[in-house]
Amino acid sequence: MQKVAVYPGSFDPITNGHVDLIKRGLGMFDEIIVLIAYNPNKPTHLFSVEERMKMISDVVINQERVRVDSYAGLVVDYVRNSGANVILRGLRALSDFEYEFQLALINRRLNRDVETVFLMTGYKWFFTSSQIIKEAASMGGSVKGLVPDNVYQQLQEKFGK
Repeated sequence: MQKVAVYPGSFDPITNGHVDLIKRGLGMFDEIIVLIAYNPNKPTHLFSVEERMKMISDVVINQERVRVDSYAGLVVDYVRNSGANVILRGLRALSDFEYEFQLALINRRLNRDVETVFLMTGYKWFFTSSQIIKEAASMGGSVKGLVPDNVYQQLQEKFGK
């Protein structure tokens, strides 16, 4: 029986911290589904779902045990329908823990068969978030090395650099 984990997030954009978590997760799971979980009622994102799927697919192209998908709905429903039973999440700071703990508890309440596994962010990426990267890039700051090269190029194009 394969161990499959779903790694949900907005990935707007994917960062090297996300990539690190995927690589480390592959040491624990046979397959990881990187899931762009989106809510059509939320504010707009910098990149469309299609752009994010393409960027992530380009980053994990050599990882045959990684799939990329998107879903608008409850992550626990996606997990159940995908045949997985684990949600993979990353933690950076104490503030992440409180939010992630609440999510894990409601997901567990919604589906008792779904477990949440937390991995601590690698020390190099502790301060990195998609939001901070977008803010820095929008103001002309260099985010090279914080995101995969293809994402860096996309950010440059979005902000006309």
